Amino acid sequence: LVTGGAGFIGSHVVRLFVNKYPQYRIVNLDALTYAGNLENLIDVQDAPNYIFEKGDITDEIRMHQVFDKYALDGVIHLAAESHVDRSILDPLQFVRTNVLGTVNLLNVARKSWSGKFEGKRFYHVSTDEVYGSLGAEGFFTEETPYDPRSPYSASKASSDHLVRAFYHTYHM
Repeated sequence: LVTGGAGFIGSHVVRLFVNKYPQYRIVNLDALTYAGNLENLIDVQDAPNYIFEKGDITDEIRMHQVFDKYALDGVIHLAAESHVDRSILDPLQFVRTNVLGTVNLLNVARKSWSGKFEGKRFYHVSTDEVYGSLGAEGFFTEETPYDPRSPYSASKASSDHLVRAFYHTYHM
């Protein structure tokens, strides 16, 4: 499952996987909001290993349906609200999608996989903005402390911490 697979980065990931791994079924889940566009995937839409499912990661019932329908064993979680200016105008939407949506996906995966996590993967994709601002020069490393500076980056930092907590709590 690739969440946010009709977005800019997600569509490139979906296309890469569909073309490089024809033996795998690639399920693209996207709510098709302002950032998602299926025209990004016209070249793979008819591939035998590609499936599109419209859905919102905050919808628990829909996520259970998708997990059950495809017996998923992996998630690449890219779906997110991601524009800083929009987060300033509507921070609650960023919390809903980036925090609650991520926890919803984690819970559904945990329940679907029933504690049998061997061979299962949940990849969560974050953003460098969780580390704050660099200025004109510099770079972030694995040791850089979190320092979110917008509702967007704070919501992504929160989701990062929840993914880590699920990993340690449930050994996912």
